[in-house]
Amino acid sequence: MAANGISHVNGSLGKVITCRAAVAYGPGQPLAVEQVQVDPPQKMEVRIKILFTSICHTDLSAWEGENEAQRAYPRILGHEASGVVESVGEGVTDMKAGDHVVPIFNGECGDCVYCNSTKKNNLCGKFRVDPFKSVMVNDGKCRFRNKDGNPIYHFLNTSTFSEYTVVDSACLVKIDPNAPLDKMTLLSCGVSTGLGAAWNTADVQTGETVAVFGLGAVGLAVVEGARTRGASKIIGVDINPEKRIKGQAIGITDFINPKEIDIPLHEKIREMTEGGVHYSFECAGNLDVLREAFLSTHDGWGMTIVLGIHPTPRLLPLHPMELFDGRRIVASIFGDFKGKSQLPLFAKQCMAGVVKLDEFITHELPFEKINEGFQLLVDGKSLRCLLHL
Repeated sequence: MAANGISHVNGSLGKVITCRAAVAYGPGQPLAVEQVQVDPPQKMEVRIKILFTSICHTDLSAWEGENEAQRAYPRILGHEASGVVESVGEGVTDMKAGDHVVPIFNGECGDCVYCNSTKKNNLCGKFRVDPFKSVMVNDGKCRFRNKDGNPIYHFLNTSTFSEYTVVDSACLVKIDPNAPLDKMTLLSCGVSTGLGAAWNTADVQTGETVAVFGLGAVGLAVVEGARTRGASKIIGVDINPEKRIKGQAIGITDFINPKEIDIPLHEKIREMTEGGVHYSFECAGNLDVLREAFLSTHDGWGMTIVLGIHPTPRLLPLHPMELFDGRRIVASIFGDFKGKSQLPLFAKQCMAGVVKLDEFITHELPFEKINEGFQLLVDGKSLRCLLHL
């Protein structure tokens, strides 16, 4: 076995690989860790060996089947990971076997009208995040099959709960080979999404004030982003009192448990910030929380950034006239990072200590205990559980 984790003597190039994967067969059913077959990469695709993967709330929501329209079974979930390239398909020139990489759910082809737009945007015409997509772009087929040869569906352009996976090259980022691959998994989603929302979407400046609603991994990444930018007040909001300790370790200056105050939450935040914060970040996926986040910002210049996943069919709890006082509300996808263009630099910044990644990995388990990792997230005990493959 080579140092980078790839066996160079198994003759896998161009052949089907049999390996372990955690397969979801239905909403809420325990994931089945079993042998699957992984096809070679086709044109502009890459097959990678996953070395580390972690569990995100988006994986949890998909596993629980919260949105019936997005269900597809059997399916290999997972979208936060790091690993090394095993082989590349025709036309891939920006990476080769042995390169260290992280997959990204929000791809960047570099050729479409979105990727080439001069407007601030990180969408892609072909490879943007799409929870309904369950097959490869090339031929509309799967690269995974079970022992009987039946297809297993893909998830969020990545499907990282497998020892090997095939992704479009637009959804894979080559990083510094000296970067710690275990920590680099966080750049695939949670940390990039939250920290990028503070850096790119809000562009928090020194001395400005921030309120973060929901102190999960994404919310705490927002806190980290605001801290590194020199925010003067970072208010963490969560109904779980245990989140105070973790929040303070990362950088919150104040903590509010909405259950422990006797006035509306937005009024409390306005009292603490002389009229409201510059930026509020909704990371809970709750429309009532979103309204409180919006009302907690200062009129004239306040901005609310939506990061939470909202499975409910309810619409925004805002009247259009409420926007006429100068407040704004926007959403942020993948922290407004252009994955292939900007993540390599972000990885170097993490290596230099600009961002504290260690605080986000709260548990580590072998891959076969993936269901225990899911339970830790269900119980609210973990931020990120890192699985070793």
